[in-house]
Amino acid sequence: MKFTGSPGIDLKIKDKTLSLQQDNSSFHVGTSVWSGSLVLSKFLDRWTPPSTNPTTTPNRYSTLLDFHNRRAIELGTGCGVTGMALYLLGLTDIVLTDIHAVMPALKHNLKRNKQVLGKMLKTAILYWSNEDQINGVNPPFDYVIAADVVYIEESVGALVKAMEMLVKDDGVVLLGYQLRSPEADKLFWEICGEAFVSEKVPKEDLHPEYCYEETDVFIFRKKKKNL
Repeated sequence: MKFTGSPGIDLKIKDKTLSLQQDNSSFHVGTSVWSGSLVLSKFLDRWTPPSTNPTTTPNRYSTLLDFHNRRAIELGTGCGVTGMALYLLGLTDIVLTDIHAVMPALKHNLKRNKQVLGKMLKTAILYWSNEDQINGVNPPFDYVIAADVVYIEESVGALVKAMEMLVKDDGVVLLGYQLRSPEADKLFWEICGEAFVSEKVPKEDLHPEYCYEETDVFIFRKKKKNL
């Protein structure tokens, strides 16, 4: 894997700065940093209450983003932007997952940011259609995180099923989203509508410096099952 000459991205999370390096020589989209991960990370950075000061005045997302004693998993983590951001924001029990081909780029960036993070974060190879791998990460989780993962129509069904298997009944899926394939987009929302209730974060609630017309943040919660 060659990172020489590939563009880097710095992302400030609270009082620390993550340094992400992309691999432009790769043929896999997971070795690039996409806008959805940046927009989602900075939305979380804007609203997550400081864990060191619980007396801070609550905001509209304080309950949603209360990471105390919570577990999370990121799907399609790529270079690891959002997972590392969440760790810095206090969600320390988190595992970053992607397919085998993306692992070198992910581990390169985790090692690059080890001093900022204070440790190497947990990773796992996870293909969304592989139920053994899904069960192997010990679900369910309070949070399932994903960004820019809807771009191939054939993978949408497995993605939504993985989200459903991984998240607790009272948990949430946080998704950074940009329309990249009309066919995948249509199918994703059709299938999601069967299992989840979705809420789009208003544009004014996104970080003002990371608010792009084409990129949104969604919050998914499982539909209540009829008894």
